[in-house]
Amino acid sequence: MKQNPQTALIHAPRKAPQFINTVQAPLFRASTIIFENTDALFNRHWTDDYDYSYGTHGTPTTFTLGDNIAQIEGGQYCLLAPSGLSAINLVNSCFLNHGDEVWVADNIYGPNMEHLRNLEHRYNIIVKVYNPIDATSFQPSEKAKLIWLEAAGSVTLEFPDLVNLVRKAKEKNILTALDNTWGAGLAFNTFDFSDEHLSVDISVHALTKYPSGGGDILMGSVVTNDKSLHHQLFRTHAIQGIAISGDDAAQVQRSLASMQLRYQHQSQSALQILAWLKTQTAFAQVLHPADPDNISHTFWKDTCQTGLSAGLVSVIFKPEYDLVAIRKFCDHLKLFKIGFSWGGPISLVMLYNLNGMRQLEHPHLQQGLLVRFCIGLEHPDDLIVDIENALKVILV
Repeated sequence: MKQNPQTALIHAPRKAPQFINTVQAPLFRASTIIFENTDALFNRHWTDDYDYSYGTHGTPTTFTLGDNIAQIEGGQYCLLAPSGLSAINLVNSCFLNHGDEVWVADNIYGPNMEHLRNLEHRYNIIVKVYNPIDATSFQPSEKAKLIWLEAAGSVTLEFPDLVNLVRKAKEKNILTALDNTWGAGLAFNTFDFSDEHLSVDISVHALTKYPSGGGDILMGSVVTNDKSLHHQLFRTHAIQGIAISGDDAAQVQRSLASMQLRYQHQSQSALQILAWLKTQTAFAQVLHPADPDNISHTFWKDTCQTGLSAGLVSVIFKPEYDLVAIRKFCDHLKLFKIGFSWGGPISLVMLYNLNGMRQLEHPHLQQGLLVRFCIGLEHPDDLIVDIENALKVILV
């Protein structure tokens, strides 16, 4: 039957073969997915490992990325979300109900705390705060449902006492969720991080950082080893309509091959810069868990047996340097750009006032304003010169 040209444009009479072997996997963009027949439509279930039914459930592109992220993290099941914060919110929304108690580290990622406080206000979720380097401060009640861990904290970089915190949570049958963005699945195995083969229940990862590597893609992941937990998460994921772009997934997938090389380089650069920062008189304290002088160094050393430690270093300026001076310092940096996030090619700097960020006493931290350096792919010698030149502007 001869077709109208308009119809022929949509239902082309000839189609090139669909699959060839290439370095990069084919990119699938899909909202609607075509079923071969009604058997294919009805003989499927949302719990299938690869449920090709609608774009929000997944395509070969998104499932490939999810499988690879799960493998990197040491888990079995992965869900993808539009951002790291979206992945965090998925966990909170899935597992916290009215009257439940959730425990968070005092150095928790700020937007996660803001989300939990919102749930506390609206749904009577009980938010409790513990000291991540003192497991005895974690005192759950019978209402405790979930504990958030962060290794390391993204601003003051304390590495938590994971072993004792997870052990205590498991004894009380409390779900453990780890923000693993800093470790990226490379510094340590989230699902087997101790001699006892301890594992967290859920690992959340902002793929925006190291997996993307370009500072241009927003994405998050939720990885588990437990099929029941995965199915609970997936139901919430589906009900909330959480989905990612196939184009974004393909971009992150393309970057995975170089992620470990980039992570190792930025880790090594951070250590070199750390050693230099510790010689500078303007700083009251330099913060990095791999530093033997750091209060959480033993926890990092015992857990991160790879010796890797991400590319973040924070400094606390001596009290005589006020906000005006530190803003001047940041403004005079040339290679370090002012911006949030990390893991991209360009080094970043951000300043913080800890007085508005912590709820517990923190005697291990010196008084003063904090600046966090996120080390990119530039040569560390050039980054040191950049910091040195900016310090000259404010030295007293």
